[in-house]
Amino acid sequence: MEESPIPGKRKTPEEVEVGDTPHQESALKRRNLTRTCVHEVAVPSGYTSTKDEKVHGTLSNPEFNGEMAKTYKFELDPFQKVSVACLERNESVLVSAHTSAGKTAVAEYAIAMAFRDKQRVIYTSPLKALSNQKYRELHQEFQDVGLMTGDVTLSPNASCLVMTTEILRGMLFRGSEILKEVAWVIFDEIHYMKDRERGVVWEESIIFLPPEIKMVFLSATMSNATEFAEWICHLHKQPCHVVYTDFRPTPLQHYVFPMGGAGLYLVVDENEQFKEDNFMKLQDTFTKQKVGDGNKSSNGKGGGRIAKAGNASGGSDIYKIVKMIMERKFQPVIVFSFSRRECEQHAMSMSKLDFNTQEEKDVVEQVFSNAILCLNEEDRNLPAIELMLPLLQRGIAVHHSGLLPVIKELVELLFQEGLVKALFATETFAMGLNMPAKTVVFTAVKKWDGDSHRYIGSGEYIQMSGRAGRRGKDERGICIIMVDERMEMNTLKDMVLGKPAPLVSTFRLSYYSILNLMRRAEGQFTAEHVIKNSFHQFQYEKALPGIGKKVSKLEEEAAVLDASGEAEVAEYHKLKLEMAQLEKKMMSEITRPERVLYYLCTGRLIKVREGGTDWGWGVVVNVVKKPASGLGTLPSRVAGYIVDTLLHCSPGSSESGSRPRPCPPQPGEKGEMHVVPVQLPLISALSKVRISVPSDLRPLEARQSILLAVQELGTRFPEGLPKLNPVKDMKIEDPEIVDLVNQIEELERKLRAHPLHKSQDVNQIRNFERKAEVNHEIQQLKSKMRDSQLQKFRDELKNRSRVLKRLGHIDADGVVQLKGRAACLIDTGDELLVTELMFNGTFNDLDHHQVAALASCFIPVDKSSEQIHLRSELAKPLQQLQESARKIAEIQYECKLDLNVDEYVESTVRPYLMDVIYCWSKGASFADVIQMTDIFEGSIIRSARRLDEFLNQLCAAAQAVGEVSLEKKFAAASESLRRGIMFANSLYL
Repeated sequence: MEESPIPGKRKTPEEVEVGDTPHQESALKRRNLTRTCVHEVAVPSGYTSTKDEKVHGTLSNPEFNGEMAKTYKFELDPFQKVSVACLERNESVLVSAHTSAGKTAVAEYAIAMAFRDKQRVIYTSPLKALSNQKYRELHQEFQDVGLMTGDVTLSPNASCLVMTTEILRGMLFRGSEILKEVAWVIFDEIHYMKDRERGVVWEESIIFLPPEIKMVFLSATMSNATEFAEWICHLHKQPCHVVYTDFRPTPLQHYVFPMGGAGLYLVVDENEQFKEDNFMKLQDTFTKQKVGDGNKSSNGKGGGRIAKAGNASGGSDIYKIVKMIMERKFQPVIVFSFSRRECEQHAMSMSKLDFNTQEEKDVVEQVFSNAILCLNEEDRNLPAIELMLPLLQRGIAVHHSGLLPVIKELVELLFQEGLVKALFATETFAMGLNMPAKTVVFTAVKKWDGDSHRYIGSGEYIQMSGRAGRRGKDERGICIIMVDERMEMNTLKDMVLGKPAPLVSTFRLSYYSILNLMRRAEGQFTAEHVIKNSFHQFQYEKALPGIGKKVSKLEEEAAVLDASGEAEVAEYHKLKLEMAQLEKKMMSEITRPERVLYYLCTGRLIKVREGGTDWGWGVVVNVVKKPASGLGTLPSRVAGYIVDTLLHCSPGSSESGSRPRPCPPQPGEKGEMHVVPVQLPLISALSKVRISVPSDLRPLEARQSILLAVQELGTRFPEGLPKLNPVKDMKIEDPEIVDLVNQIEELERKLRAHPLHKSQDVNQIRNFERKAEVNHEIQQLKSKMRDSQLQKFRDELKNRSRVLKRLGHIDADGVVQLKGRAACLIDTGDELLVTELMFNGTFNDLDHHQVAALASCFIPVDKSSEQIHLRSELAKPLQQLQESARKIAEIQYECKLDLNVDEYVESTVRPYLMDVIYCWSKGASFADVIQMTDIFEGSIIRSARRLDEFLNQLCAAAQAVGEVSLEKKFAAASESLRRGIMFANSLYL
């Protein structure tokens, strides 16, 4: 009995193991021996090191024996020692390690070195919130620290400057004087480079940094760290070290909790061993549940999404887990949800629980009262603030990007002080500052990523589960994964034990960058230079030699393949291909529910194809309508029909708990019949034949008798089973289908008459088919080599320059004009569109409140689900904005840029906050404006702050082109926003 029940029942071996046993100790000792790290270094060719080996070791084995720039209260881990030795060699280093491993110690050492050597150092982080936290942390340690984010500037002359990456890129573009004194730049969370929207900012910053500035990259574990270091080495012609460790100071145990079940199953222990036996027991609970609750599990729960906290099962499951965690003293716990509303619902469902002593309650109240002192009187009674105190006092909190910033920071501070025992958070909490807990719970294994519900990737799982286990406090961290349906064993294995994701470049060309590069055309810095030196191009070129080898190998194979009778075989092959395509087209029409359901009665033989796998003929058992999650690849949001079909599967394939594996019947092969859920699009043929199906299919004999019947039919119809004729049998009169049926019959006649049809020289045909495949593959690979990424980007650059000429940003010789000089200063909103409005007079007719409202359309914000009804003073400017956006999109489309005009207008113009900003600018209270929209308060504040940054950029742009009245208007618009809770100071500052 490995399952551990809800506490309060009897103890089981599993439960003891979470405590501490002698056998555990030896496991820990074993782990301590493996606290090693991998060190590699990329060195430019012809480079020789001039360092004294006695003090610094060698390039491949750096060791520092001099006086340390900073001492630590603890003994450094091997990866920290190696990293420090690389820094003391004055060489760039990438440190790739788990969150809790202690990367910050390396960053602090680089800062201490800069202070020692009287140089300056820049620390960049991906998010403003992280910059604020980092500023606080470094300021406590070093004092002489400044902060520059779009919102706040503190001590800009300090020796150590914390900033967002966007600010650094702006400094590099404008050739800021500060950079002349900087020795080191630390890039925190460098794996952000794969962010679709903002990743390019990191890439450009790294390309533009002068080679004399050395870099420290801090990253979560990534599988291609060496490739990244090689790029840095290639780019700056200097050595770049990689120090990689996947050591976790606190080992993790991973449990699964089946929804509606009553226990935890240990699936991966602290030595990363997967427990298959426990996994099987876990799968059984779903089978039992299904039988026990009359197939209740398929009702309305989306694929892998948890039941809402209101539902009896969802709420009580979370409630059960949190209660159990507290009783077993596994707190503090972070419960991750992938929806902000869900976070709040889960927290609210804990109303009966209280985890804080009276003393702790008083401290919470004290901290809370101090924190809200930074707000105006009127903002202190906002419901979002008043509702929080009773929760926080009970040791429960919520953390997501939609919260008021003051509440979010308050929660972080209370959590760090151990006054919050259960935190309900979204995955953003897993980024950035080290705030570990003892236990982490995943409320779902799937998340909506904008396109589909997909399983969490191993990289995301590593990042979030990394919050479990506090160094020096916990023997081990605990991860609990809530699962509401059977999962493939490999899916779970890949998620929990998978390798971290590689860092892949998301490089793209923006007009902002192109204009800035044209403006500072100092020889090397051209857009072409940036493209050539991008990580994207480096990754692409690295793959080329491999492709070349593959082509020559395939060409050899093509030469060997026998080509006799090729023309005849080619003709026969072509007929078969045409036939397959027509049949596929016809089946996609026939398998529409309204046409096919009537014929899918029990016993009908149907042919099933999934991708490249032919399952052969199967027998229909019944048809059910439910959300699609069976065999096949319908997007999970399409509710489909599932045809339960008896199919020939490889022996023993469904006992293992995984989905049955296909095994098309082969002569002499003994497979088994199993019922497999099949979606309509996977049916590739319907037969006229029906056979009788026994009422009870559980006994193997019953299913095997059907297998024999299907095989016997195969021998009775050597030409293939007779198929239902869509026109004659299914009475479909659609002219398109009648035409298809005639074409197919005509092809069938040709095939039968073909000499090869009778002889079926198998080898000849197989040879030819392989040759056709090989040739096709060679063509594809060759075009991939020809179609160099560089050329793609060059063409795009040409097209974008054409757009800039048409819009008057640059002249025929590529010299930046007045309009372009304005666009150079704008990187928060769409630079082309907003300069268009500045120059076509749209802003001139508006007052500064309308300007603020119109500018808010450029700021990304959560989509509101409410209908937008705007007052007349906003509706007209919005219409002008949409017309300008359409004009710009059409010009880009005419200049051969790959964009959809409607999509461009919709994604660039976001009028969801116009009303809110307009009223706020005119002096409305925050309590009033949040009533006007269903967008979260925190999102409104974040957008307002970005809007302020945007208006400041517009101000600078208007000043640069001498538009004094516009400059004043933008400044007034910005001024009208900057009050109250929207711009309350961060608690970290």
